[in-house]
Amino acid sequence: MPLINKARSHTVVRGHSLSRLRFLLTVFFALDGFVFAGWVVRIPAVKEQTGASASGLGLALLGVSAGAVVTMLITGRLCRRYGSHPVTVVCAVLLSLSVTLPPLAHSAPALGAVLLLFGAAYGGINVAFNSAAVDLIAALGRPIMPTFHAAFSMGGMIGAGLGGLVAGSLSPARHLLGLGLIGLLVTALAGPALLRQAPAGAVPHPGEDVRPARPSRPARPSRPAARTRRPVVVFGLIALCTAYGEGALADWGALHLQEDLGTSAALAAAGYSCFALAMTVGRLTGTTLLERLGHTRTVVAGGTVAAVGMLLGSLAPDPWAALAGYTVAGLGLANLFPVAVERAGTLAGPTGVAVASTLGYGGMLLGPPAIGFMADWFSLPTALTSVAALAAVAALIGLTLRSTAHDRGDDTAARP
Repeated sequence: MPLINKARSHTVVRGHSLSRLRFLLTVFFALDGFVFAGWVVRIPAVKEQTGASASGLGLALLGVSAGAVVTMLITGRLCRRYGSHPVTVVCAVLLSLSVTLPPLAHSAPALGAVLLLFGAAYGGINVAFNSAAVDLIAALGRPIMPTFHAAFSMGGMIGAGLGGLVAGSLSPARHLLGLGLIGLLVTALAGPALLRQAPAGAVPHPGEDVRPARPSRPARPSRPAARTRRPVVVFGLIALCTAYGEGALADWGALHLQEDLGTSAALAAAGYSCFALAMTVGRLTGTTLLERLGHTRTVVAGGTVAAVGMLLGSLAPDPWAALAGYTVAGLGLANLFPVAVERAGTLAGPTGVAVASTLGYGGMLLGPPAIGFMADWFSLPTALTSVAALAAVAALIGLTLRSTAHDRGDDTAARP
């Protein structure tokens, strides 16, 4: 009886600890989306304030990208050295502080400089909390990564909606200062709890004898770098294909509806809303999908659905059919990025998360300018079919992963 009670006690403690950790990480995912979306909706006002030209603003916005990409590569090492929880909290503080800086810039170069800091904090927190989520997923034994990214999407929708409501009454400086204060408040409330929380890999399993002197088990077995480099890059390419579509639809989806299909500005704006809402719904149901289909089938099915949806969205002559296509594409793309980051992190820890995130973010950066060049050479509808093409590439990569796993008699690539 004492042994049974001890096992039950450990089960309750572990379950409570992991549930608390899941809640805390969800808070930081949502905070990241909330702050980033709040900044995005004030870009036009900040552009007007700085007097930057379109090209000048474009160069300044590259500061976000440059800061994020450089920091993503470094943050993986910081997480290995200091732990993903402290790095998450520090980056949340930096993100909250740096989002207040863009309204203080009065020239495009100054804006680019402060956005470099903002991008560094944004890239750092993305690697840190995704790394912590990968450890939690391993401890829980359930593919819950899509739920975290759904929290990011919902935070973004709230941040964008709130920004739209206050845009007419608050200056960018006051709005972004408010965002920064909210971010610091949330971090002050959730950060200490996250710092006190043991990493998921260190939480005892049921029946495991817990002694202070015993070192905690590692969250995952160490693997030779040479064995993991190629699959990590492959999962990074899946993330790139997905993020390319997100970036392209964010910048060009509404323009296609308005200029090519002759819709009103209001209906055109609804295009990205349909896509974003479908992404959120897809991620909320992603855990169930992964448990039923496995990682590889989810990638193959998602890439295929996204390709079909985006072909409809880009080539349909009717705006309502295009909106339906955007929605289907959002459902298809929803879980590809979370799966790619999770699998890369499972293979190589924070370094894998950093590589996949960097490649994915590169895809988001590549999408809008690539679409622009192709639109000049051909047409915007034709250019948008590249989103369908890359979604199909992601599906083909998934098929390759499955066949590779079957060839070596290992189906772990095809199952959670």
